[in-house]
Amino acid sequence: MLFPRLPRLSRVASLLVLTAVLLGWTAPAHAAGDRLVDDYRSVYGTPGVAAAVIDGSSVETIVRGRDGDGEAVTSRTRFRIASMSKSMTAAAVMLLVDRGRLSLDDPVVKVLPGFRMADPRFTRITVRQVLSHTSGLSNSTDSEYVFPPARDAREIVAGLAGKVLAADPGTRWEYHNTNYSIAARIVELLSGTSFDAFLRAELFTPLGMTATSSTPGCSDRAEGLPSGYEVVLGVAVAAPEMPGMCFGNGGVVSTLDDMVRWLRFNQGTFGAGLLSAGSLAELHTGRPKAGGYALGWRSRPVTAGGPPSLVGHGGTLATWTGDMVFSPGTGVAALVLTNSGGDPGLLSANLLAERLGAPATPMSNPLTVVNAVLLGLTVGMTALLVTATVRARRWAARRRAARRPRLVPRLLPLAVVTVLGALLPALVWGPFDIQYWIVTVWLLPLLAIFSLVCCALGAVAFGRRLRCLRRMAKESA
Repeated sequence: MLFPRLPRLSRVASLLVLTAVLLGWTAPAHAAGDRLVDDYRSVYGTPGVAAAVIDGSSVETIVRGRDGDGEAVTSRTRFRIASMSKSMTAAAVMLLVDRGRLSLDDPVVKVLPGFRMADPRFTRITVRQVLSHTSGLSNSTDSEYVFPPARDAREIVAGLAGKVLAADPGTRWEYHNTNYSIAARIVELLSGTSFDAFLRAELFTPLGMTATSSTPGCSDRAEGLPSGYEVVLGVAVAAPEMPGMCFGNGGVVSTLDDMVRWLRFNQGTFGAGLLSAGSLAELHTGRPKAGGYALGWRSRPVTAGGPPSLVGHGGTLATWTGDMVFSPGTGVAALVLTNSGGDPGLLSANLLAERLGAPATPMSNPLTVVNAVLLGLTVGMTALLVTATVRARRWAARRRAARRPRLVPRLLPLAVVTVLGALLPALVWGPFDIQYWIVTVWLLPLLAIFSLVCCALGAVAFGRRLRCLRRMAKESA
């Protein structure tokens, strides 16, 4: 996913999520794939879904809803697949490995001479570690939420020159999208062509994925791609994608038909000979100290707590989400593409579980209650701050008439509300970073509105009280 692990929520946000889990509406699991998709759309308010279940030579497709242009979703509707793109970047690297252009255990500096960091350990980072997210790169030392984002992979790599690692290479797993931008830059340098051109010529065209392409930026225009949606409390609004650098890590645009081909290729039932059997297996094999992550894929259980017998990967952007998963042992696979936020991994797991005869997991949307709480807080705070502003003169008169005005304690709550309103979006996601205001606007718009209300109306009420106090002081002088 492009946003797989935003920094941990603050305690306030965590309490909201816990409340949502306890109180959020839950849909019961059903056996039929059609009903599972319908339940998912009901729970998450998803405008459009394209899903498929692959079982041997049969493919069941389920399409529902509309795209950002208001047209009915079909198996040929284009979606951003977000971090499912990583499986394609890893396959592109493996094509070059098969051709003897590099080895997975080559140091990155050997195949990417322009790669530099302000940390001597960077010379030990290997291509395999980049693809398995064990390079030591971390959002704590290399923020991926910088605006404006880098324009291409060359700029991303150059931007690492002043950064340090958060861990020794190969010792710790941390999902970091920049790893895959580095991998895409390696593909460009060794192939002598653009990353998109390489994917099209060497992967997509041989597999018949004629409607699949990639863009450097997450919000870049792509031919035939409608907008995705923001969904808040069941209300869906077509919206542009949040700006971000998706080069190599999340920029692929595809269709359900093409992604079925991609899954079957990874299952080994389609496109034989494009990659060696050993290289294909390497892509799906979890790496040591990587928490089950392989190379653009990761191991998963059929049900929570079970053994990791599945291979899959999800994708998350602000207005697009998706998931793909397959069982190497049975040949059954599930694929979900959606044009809004949600938890498509839960739907793909249920579709697969239904086909394998395993119990489905009830679906619930924690954000339903989170957003309801935020809406209530926003309405309540608006009423309080507007009242404070309107009654500022009366408040000032009482303070002037009081024997002990205690102005500082009386004004402090408004000052705190104003300051917290300005800082809350940056604080909620973890270490303070004002860039998270932009992230919040896309991922939690009601939190952004609540913060804006606190900041703007709090400042107005605070200023109005001070002006009334000064005016009364002049009038009585």
